[in-house]
Amino acid sequence: MSADAGKGPASFAVRVSRAGSRWQVELLAADAGDELPVLERALGDPGSAGWPPPFVLVVDSRLYFVALRHGPGGMVRALISDATMLEWVLAAEVVERYGIGVDTEGAFDDDETGWPGGDLDLFADDGLPAEELRPIVTADDLWADEMVGRIATRLGFADELAVAVAS
Repeated sequence: MSADAGKGPASFAVRVSRAGSRWQVELLAADAGDELPVLERALGDPGSAGWPPPFVLVVDSRLYFVALRHGPGGMVRALISDATMLEWVLAAEVVERYGIGVDTEGAFDDDETGWPGGDLDLFADDGLPAEELRPIVTADDLWADEMVGRIATRLGFADELAVAVAS
């Protein structure tokens, strides 16, 4: 894993939204939280925050991350960086509730077991399409918090994320 490992918390949950051109990151929990309904409620009412809607990011023990966001019609879209982490309560709930299959295209080498699943276009409306997200979530040299850090940097809310998770 990279040299940046261990600089931030091992687990956290944040809500990320944009007001105009400014990103806002709110810490929901200093741990990953295994209550999926609570995380879904943190998204707010579909359509109430404009477009693109806010999203929730959860890093669990640096092993995997989950991203949730409302899509068209108010349905919740989900992405999990490793759909094989079914021994973790939150991961299992996300995979089951959203019917996430394992995406094997471009994923880890045969000696690794992690596979991203769900909606890889979850951040497309913010400027990070699936083809640019895929190399981040399939990088076998990054912990989940580092993947989230790369996403935050690419979208422009890395500073706000660092402040939120440091509190």
